[in-house]
Amino acid sequence: MTAETSQTLDRGLRVLRLLADTDHGLTVTELSSRLGVNRTVVYRLLATLEQHALVRRDLGGRARVGLGVLRLGRQVHPLVREAALPALRALAEDIGATAHLTLVDGTEALAVAVVEPTWTDYHVAYRAGFRHPLDRGAAGKAILAARTGAFTEPRCTLTHGELEAGASGAAAALVGVTGIEGSVGVVMLADAVPERVGPRVVDAAREVSDALR
Repeated sequence: MTAETSQTLDRGLRVLRLLADTDHGLTVTELSSRLGVNRTVVYRLLATLEQHALVRRDLGGRARVGLGVLRLGRQVHPLVREAALPALRALAEDIGATAHLTLVDGTEALAVAVVEPTWTDYHVAYRAGFRHPLDRGAAGKAILAARTGAFTEPRCTLTHGELEAGASGAAAALVGVTGIEGSVGVVMLADAVPERVGPRVVDAAREVSDALR
């Protein structure tokens, strides 16, 4: 801590981070131990965070992340989209296919940014706001593959006909971006993804990851 920072705010943010990292919530005693502060301090932190709906406590007294975090999270999408657009535009123009940035939203994959090529006669219509299960389509499957932690660099996932008949997809997950699960990909009307597309998608995913760090 420095003279310019707030110890109380720092502790509150640490509480949110601890709660975000667990599925079953934490008790006051557990938070007290992990933060290295007494229980009275934890009670005050939780009460303040509850007032802003950032934390909720169940009947058993375990604290969990509150729905107020979702409202804050919705404001992240425009910032992420803005950071990703240059790489998506370059990808769409280079490959001649619709490029997209997809983020995890609960159990679904949500397209938050889409760029269509300007020079092709036809391309797949893919709109921001489109949702699909994480286990279907290249965008979601790339994210699930990254969850295994088996690699530290983006890798390309290919699919065909899983979301739209006759369409093929290629996507690579964002890697090394704290607090964001997502992927960059392209979708095209083709029986198979051309060989050069995979490496280009990986490069774009790396560019977006770097822009968001």
